Formats: sequence, structure tokens, C-alpha cells
Amino acid sequence: MKNFSRQRQAVIDVLCSTKTHPSAAWIYEKVRETIPNISLGTVYRNLALLESEGIIRKVSVGDSSEHFDGDTSMHSHFYCKGCKQITDIPFDTTDDCKKLEEKTGLSVESATYTFVGVCTNCNKNKN
Repeated sequence: MKNFSRQRQAVIDVLCSTKTHPSAAWIYEKVRETIPNISLGTVYRNLALLESEGIIRKVSVGDSSEHFDGDTSMHSHFYCKGCKQITDIPFDTTDDCKKLEEKTGLSVESATYTFVGVCTNCNKNKN
């Protein structure tokens, strides 16, 4: 395990303690509980660095906010347009990547899918 600065470790700890795929602003508020003088810019810089190193994932769902995921294992996401929740779904993209490589000759290293729709709970409440 890498030796991170106190601020970077706090960002990782907050992000890995939730399954909610939070925004940078949410992470900032939680980190401030342990490091009150941390700036929002520091949180953004650490999130960008952690994402570039593959330690966390950025999740875009088209709601004008970037969300973050501490789980970098192979999985996809579902975004509910009703309740605005992002949930992990076990959807392996390996077969699709292999098919794309065979068709195009490209060398695909990874793929992420975000499915958009209405979750079970919102569908129930609609009726």
C-alpha cells in the first residue's frame, strides 16, 4: 500500500466508507469532519490524482456533477432518473471488449458502462 499524505488518505477513507458514489462536494464536507482546514481545491486535486492513478473511479451520469467510486473492481453502474441514486451492478464488459477487438483490431484495456433508467423502488412508487 502506498504512503499517502494525510489529506489524500482522508479522501480515500471517506470515499471507501460509502457505496453512494458521492460528489466532490459531499466528500469535501465529510473530510472536513477530520481535517477542518482542508480546502475544496485540495479535495478536487486529490480526487483527480487518485483517479489518474487508478485508485478510484470517476462516474459520470449526466446530472452536471462528477461522482466518485472507491471500488475499482470490474463492475458497471445504474443511474435512476427518479431517485437520482447510482448503484453498482455486476456487469462484466470483458466479452464486449473481446468482440470489439476482433471486429476492429483495436486493443481495448477497459470499458465502463452506465445504464440509465428507473429503479425497482421508483417503478413501484409510480403505480
